[in-house]
Amino acid sequence: MEAALYGSSAYFLVSHGSRDPRPQLAMDDLAQQVAQALASRTPGNTPQPLVQTGVLELGQPLHQQLQAFAEQALEVGYESITLLPMFLLPGVHVMDDIPTEVVQAESQIQIQICPYLGTAPDLWRLLDVDPVRPSGRVLISHGSRRPAGQQTVEAIAAKLGAIPAYWSIAPDLDTQVTILVRQGVQEIEVLPYFLFEGGTTDAIAQKVAQLQQQYPAAQIHLRQPIGATPQLVTLILELLAEPTISLR
Repeated sequence: MEAALYGSSAYFLVSHGSRDPRPQLAMDDLAQQVAQALASRTPGNTPQPLVQTGVLELGQPLHQQLQAFAEQALEVGYESITLLPMFLLPGVHVMDDIPTEVVQAESQIQIQICPYLGTAPDLWRLLDVDPVRPSGRVLISHGSRRPAGQQTVEAIAAKLGAIPAYWSIAPDLDTQVTILVRQGVQEIEVLPYFLFEGGTTDAIAQKVAQLQQQYPAAQIHLRQPIGATPQLVTLILELLAEPTISLR
């Protein structure tokens, strides 16, 4: 394990990938913000910050994306790449797929993996921006069949004063909202534990609208996902300075 120094590495932000164009547009915006923030923190005698995005699925194989980025990084004077998995949960993509792709990348440059985004200690605070909390909260995540993923969501939900729900596994949003309504909760806030808007968040919005019709006496509010905010950029910079794992 070694710590990355600003200016000594090029940075590669890897997300899942989507057919919906919105997540990639948000990732590109985020990468630009990260590059600008790095430029303000790096010494003047180092190369200009190089930050690029990649996808694990629905694109060119990740190891080929890394090879192309490594060639670009070498040309401008970098000797290493720091890869940040832009994932919120420790699922199979983070634990297995990304390390496998890094090992497969044929490159003359060192590739290091820093802790995935969901490990940022203050990430949950980006969801807690409303100073007036409603009487009921539901934190909804995509979900993971790995116990560590559910434990992560449960821990964040506890910090937010919420109960957890999942899109792909139980308990689902219907179940958790119904529990709150039956407890007499009249105002419910649904917090999406997702980075950006996309197909799943659209489906969650439709579900919330259906639940509002089902329970007209309650007020059910859906918040926006985390988004490419300056606060997220700050957390990313902190992760990029964390000790990394070198697989090559």
